[in-house]
Amino acid sequence: MKFNNTMQLTLAILKPHVVKNPFAIQRIRDLIIDNNFKVVRSRRTILTLKDANLFYEDHKQKFFFNRLVTFMSSGPSDIYVLARENAISKWRELMGPTKVYQAQYLAPDTIRAKFGLSDTRNATHGSDSPESAEKEIKIFFKDFNVEQWLNNEEVLYNSDNLHFDPVLFIHTVDKSIINSNNLDEIVN
Repeated sequence: MKFNNTMQLTLAILKPHVVKNPFAIQRIRDLIIDNNFKVVRSRRTILTLKDANLFYEDHKQKFFFNRLVTFMSSGPSDIYVLARENAISKWRELMGPTKVYQAQYLAPDTIRAKFGLSDTRNATHGSDSPESAEKEIKIFFKDFNVEQWLNNEEVLYNSDNLHFDPVLFIHTVDKSIINSNNLDEIVN
């Protein structure tokens, strides 16, 4: 079954210094929900140095690489798969510029402007393209298949059959009211 996808997926990471601050994490979570993102997957984990090295391998030759992977493995991070129309660009807009001083000056209402401390501790990460989103999601959610989700579940996340659990910080599909007879109603 193939649908015209209206949603896009992106990976979002809330970095360790943010996760340590209950006020900051709640404000950012509120912003995610207030900006109509659906939380498809959610987990809190401490990145191993191996995972951090794999995730940031594109930066391996840059001067800040060791500082970045050390910081990212210094404590728990919240990692989300977010969905909505234009999720990648909308999440990047909500995050703000990578450099915190630019965010504070150019986009003071963004997450990085409010909660970033430095270029390394800039509060959040977000995928920059559909290809990087798929690659990054696979690193942290090995059992998640982007194509299958877009083909089989995206339509359900566009329906009114979602439940949001604020404690687990995830949207789930209420499958108890979905059967083969009313799937056509959901799609149309």
